Amino acid sequence: MGAVATILVLCSMVMIAMPMVHGIDESPEAVEKWFEELGQMKEKVTKFHFYLHDTVNGTGITSVIVAQPNPKLPNQFGQINVVDDPLTIGPGLNSPILGRAQGIYLGAALPEVDFLTSWSFVFTSGEYNGSTLSVLARDSQPQKYRELPIVGGSGVFRLARGIATAQTYSFNTATLNAVLELHVIVIHY
Repeated sequence: MGAVATILVLCSMVMIAMPMVHGIDESPEAVEKWFEELGQMKEKVTKFHFYLHDTVNGTGITSVIVAQPNPKLPNQFGQINVVDDPLTIGPGLNSPILGRAQGIYLGAALPEVDFLTSWSFVFTSGEYNGSTLSVLARDSQPQKYRELPIVGGSGVFRLARGIATAQTYSFNTATLNAVLELHVIVIHY
């Protein structure tokens, strides 16, 4: 077998093995079979509690401004941030990492400080490794608790729906770095 053929066979073997790394087969055939069996499945409720670390300034930046209005407004209206924020078990960055919040948030209100948030909670460890939850929400900063709808998911969380209740755990006014505490309840199959 030539070098190119060997590489193609190895790549095919890796692609076949990859879904098993995450614990769930995501091939089109497996997803179709899953949907065919959906009527016999029971809904489950899963609860999470974790912290999201949004680092805008300093070391280990995880949130980058990709658009800013001209003129810059004091409430961040029109500003767009792209994020890849760690999700940890405890409030410290040295706490074990559950996954990442990947997506965007943008200043979407006048005159309040409200963000339109679109995140995927991507789980990278534990029993939900490789699964995601999708969040699409209005995140009103002045409120103590904010309800962020869970509008879907993948892997173990196919067809998920639920609520993530967010609370600002800490906010540094000098750096604009924040830690959010999240309580998540999802219904899935």
